[in-house]
Formats: sequence, structure tokens, C-alpha cells
Amino acid sequence: MTLSFSVLASGSSGNAFFIGTEKERILVDAGLTGKELQRLLDEAGIDPASLTKILVTHEHSDHIKGLGVAARKFDLPIYANEKTWKAMENSIGKIPLDHKFVFNMEETKTFGDLDVQSFGVSHDAAEPMFYAFHHEGKKVALVTDTGYVSDRVKKIVEKADAYIFEANHDVSMLQMGAYPWNVKRRILGDLGHVSNEDSALALTDLIDNNTKRIYLAHLSRDNNMKDLARLAVGNILQERGFDLNRHIELHDTDPKTPTPIFQIV
Repeated sequence: MTLSFSVLASGSSGNAFFIGTEKERILVDAGLTGKELQRLLDEAGIDPASLTKILVTHEHSDHIKGLGVAARKFDLPIYANEKTWKAMENSIGKIPLDHKFVFNMEETKTFGDLDVQSFGVSHDAAEPMFYAFHHEGKKVALVTDTGYVSDRVKKIVEKADAYIFEANHDVSMLQMGAYPWNVKRRILGDLGHVSNEDSALALTDLIDNNTKRIYLAHLSRDNNMKDLARLAVGNILQERGFDLNRHIELHDTDPKTPTPIFQIV
């Protein structure tokens, strides 16, 4: 029995994540066009007909752009909390009532052989929440779109086998860049996004001997680079005593290319 996943797309232009077990094959967010989502699933070797449901994190367009299309095309139920449902209903088209389900914040739902734990994050959306996935003693945590990582969130996602974790921006690049000041202030604030350095510092409180992989996610196209994020996070982890050569692997994610499916056994 394995827990497998792929980061199908990650970034400000669109986000989608797949996690699967023997009985469940779940899509988290569908922030790309239906055509692009189909391409990503094909590249990752995931049959859309095998998907069982879609979970939603929040209503921003880079997370729900293709949600309605995907749900209708693949006949999938959608799970989101009530405030997110209200915020996104006018953006996703008609969804049959029997395909609309509420997944409350700070709740754990069991889908087949997979337990999914939701938790709130600090972001400028109606009620943003992300997920930790549990199967046969294995754990994968998905944490992006948050201005900071609270002690409460750390307690929920600690000691995971794998993390998909936000490293949105390099602070100096953002401060020196062309974004208007109000946008910079939003990104840097408690309702914005986590920087490379803050991502690494949070991870040092979370990872343990179980942790095998960290995927740096939701990188800004304008205020970050893959090499820079990996270097910044890697340096801090190594300074704190984590061996990236033997213990933990750091991986990139991309807005247009899915990561190979990884199985935690």
C-alpha cells in the first residue's frame, strides 16, 4: 500500500496537485484551463477517469480557473468549506447539487483508505485552508498561500514524509522589483506569501527522520528563481543540521510541468 502524489502545477499562473492511494485518487485545486489540466494529467500518467473527487483550498483564480470544467468533464464531486463555496460559486459555473460537498476547516474526513485533515492558513481569501494527507502511517502535507506558518499549523503538519511547501519570493528581489508598493506590502504581510527564508525556518521546525522530500512550491515568476529558492532553503536547512545529501531531497515545482509521481512506501 503506497501514498503517491504529483505537483501537477504550482505558481501564480495556476495550481493543481494530485494525491492517490489504492482506493482514492484526488485532485486538489484546478487553477488552469480544462485543456491545460488535461495535458498535465496526461504528462503525469494520471487517467482523469480514475479521479474520485476535487478538494479546493480557496477561491483565487490560480486555484479554481478550471474547477467547474474539470468537475463537469470528469463527473467529479467538489469539496470546499462554506465560505469558499460562497466566494467561488459565480466563477465555476453550474455544479449539480449532488456534486457539492462541504469540507469544514479544522476537520478530518476519511475518503476510502485516505484520511484528509484540513487546516486554516493566513491568506487574503474568504476562508483559505490546506490539507495533510494520512495513509497507513504515511503523511504528505500541502502548505502554500500563507503569509506565515503558525504554531497551530506546524503542529498539524509536523513530521510528514513529504512536504509541498511555499517558497514564494526572495525578499530583496520583491523589494527591488517593479511591483507597486501596495502589492509588495500585500505579499510581505501576514495575509500574503511566505518567503524563501521564512519557508526554510518553518521547515526546520517541522521535518524529522521521516521526511524524505520537500517540494518548493508557488514560486513567484517575477520575484524568485528555482535555483535561488533551492539555495536559500537548502543553506538554512544545512546550517540547522539537516543533511540534504543523505537525508532529505529538495525538489522544484513548475507552473507548466508536473513533477514525476512519487510513491511513499
